[in-house]
Amino acid sequence: MDATNAADLWDRVTGAQPDPTTWLVVSTGVIAFAVVVFRTAWRIARNAITIAHEGGHAVVAVLSGRRLDGIRLHSDTSGLTVSRGKPTGLGMILTAASGYTAPSLLGLGGAWLLAANHITLLLWGTTALLAAMLVMIRNAYGVLTVVISGAAFFLVSWLTGPDVQAGFAYAVVWFLLLGGVRPAFELQRKRRHGGAYDSDPDQLARLTGIPAGAWLLLFHVVSLCSLLAGGRWLLGL
Repeated sequence: MDATNAADLWDRVTGAQPDPTTWLVVSTGVIAFAVVVFRTAWRIARNAITIAHEGGHAVVAVLSGRRLDGIRLHSDTSGLTVSRGKPTGLGMILTAASGYTAPSLLGLGGAWLLAANHITLLLWGTTALLAAMLVMIRNAYGVLTVVISGAAFFLVSWLTGPDVQAGFAYAVVWFLLLGGVRPAFELQRKRRHGGAYDSDPDQLARLTGIPAGAWLLLFHVVSLCSLLAGGRWLLGL
């Protein structure tokens, strides 16, 4: 690739795209809400939340100096991220706390990019993150899920026009913001019925001495605040 083509590609990725219509922004939000609310659709789409959840664990583990061994994504939408390092301390606490907050914070970051009309940058940036995550996947289902997700982002960004790209990007960000709220409530319900004894809040309680319920409350606060702030950005309020 010569310098001119590289510059053109860079301008295409980082440049601003036209404002989408209000109809598109609202309709993609309604579609994302329906996917989160209806059980059958959620059971399938929740894989995307799991990718973000485990990706959050992985990124924070690496940033905090831990050694990332691998990530597994399962067909029941559960996942596991394994890292090595000091079993206590700030790095381990941040790693454990990053999973349930990651989808909402990614959605918030995506809403900020869309508010600045950086639709292509969001699509390509997500593709790059999924490609980096793929290297650390350690099971076949996880590879399949990440490859399909990454291919969807790449193909939409490369082959479709501005309207399709905008619709796809807004639907994804709405889904992260709305879908990021539900897992903490699901976990709370499981704990109320005596399940999920080794969940992230339980690990955090053992690490910090702060009750698991307080960590669940933090996850609720982060996801709901991200939804409110991200929603305002997406709607141009």
